[in-house]
Amino acid sequence: MSASAAFAGEITIWCWDPNFNVAIMKEAGEIYSKTHPDTTFNVVDFAKLDVEQKLQTALASGTTNALPDIVLIEDYGAQKYLQSFPGSFAPMDDVVDYSKFAPYKVELMTLDGKVYGMPFDSGVTGLYYRSDYLEEAGFTADDMDGITWDRFIEIGKQVEEKTGHKMTSIDLNDGGMTRIMMQSAGEWYFDENGDLDVVDNKALKAALETQAKMANEGILYPATGWANYVNAFTSGNTASVITGVWITGTIKAQEAQSGKWRVAPIPSLDGVEGASHASNLGGSSWYVLSSSDVKDEAIDFLNEIYAKDVDFYQKILTERGAVGSLLAAREGPAYQEADPFFGGEEVWQQFSDWLNQIPPVDYGIFTNELDTAVTANLRSLVDGKPVDEVLKAIEQQAKYQIQ
Repeated sequence: MSASAAFAGEITIWCWDPNFNVAIMKEAGEIYSKTHPDTTFNVVDFAKLDVEQKLQTALASGTTNALPDIVLIEDYGAQKYLQSFPGSFAPMDDVVDYSKFAPYKVELMTLDGKVYGMPFDSGVTGLYYRSDYLEEAGFTADDMDGITWDRFIEIGKQVEEKTGHKMTSIDLNDGGMTRIMMQSAGEWYFDENGDLDVVDNKALKAALETQAKMANEGILYPATGWANYVNAFTSGNTASVITGVWITGTIKAQEAQSGKWRVAPIPSLDGVEGASHASNLGGSSWYVLSSSDVKDEAIDFLNEIYAKDVDFYQKILTERGAVGSLLAAREGPAYQEADPFFGGEEVWQQFSDWLNQIPPVDYGIFTNELDTAVTANLRSLVDGKPVDEVLKAIEQQAKYQIQ
């Protein structure tokens, strides 16, 4: 009774995507309210850009009464908010057992020894491929497991020769693939001190060279923009797609392709120390504002549902395709189910295993600016400019953008 009396109020939450984050948070609120009937939830649905603009404006102006109690922040932007607005977010490491989560998610919300935020969905990556195309070209599932990018390219050339289909598609105007490759080797655009790490960054160099090689070897289906990129694999034009687990629902929406898809770990970077077959693309986490009048209640809510409720994670996986970063959720029944769409593979279990293997990196506060510099110069590498000159051009542009 005393706990219920202490926790009695309305928790306001800002987030985006009504079919994913918003719906999941409403579900979490309903579960919590069963044991805390005096707690109500006001889940406000904004566009992602609106959430970021409203949060930035309120924090910069110090207008704390305009802030929510909980806000969703994309993982790439976490350090930017934590470092730019110190004291604005409530640390939760005295309440939350962060050892229960994927290490890379905890790392990105840690600053000066304190951990902020509640880890939520993962962007753990995978290699989705058309087993029918690969079999036609003479390859088995074993041939796709644990390969390097160079081997991926060689397979792609044979797939096109024997089936007429391009191996995959990359939008060279988007920095996503560069980020996937870099993080798979435990590197980012910045070093452990937050300083630019471009010219001598072996993982970044290999990531750029690999993408240029794929383009020049002719295994890429051209894509510009999200819709064009998605159409490349949903239409059957390509034999694979390498991206975050959140694409699963889009792939499965093509009912006529059921049974024809499989998943494998992403390729590793050739000749790069620390290269692995696990990485991340995207993902977000929940943060509590220090100015909240119901701060303790908001933290308790996040801790009870997102840090402890394994059944909740089974439900959002089944209904929303959300792969959470709570490691214990992997033991639940939803993660063990075979998926006929993927030939009976336990797809969610595979992704959850890879989740725990993602190398943690410090995303820093200027990821978006570095992405811009990379995509602006990647095409010149494809066209034959020496990679060391390209890296210098990226660094020069990045310094200009972040000064």
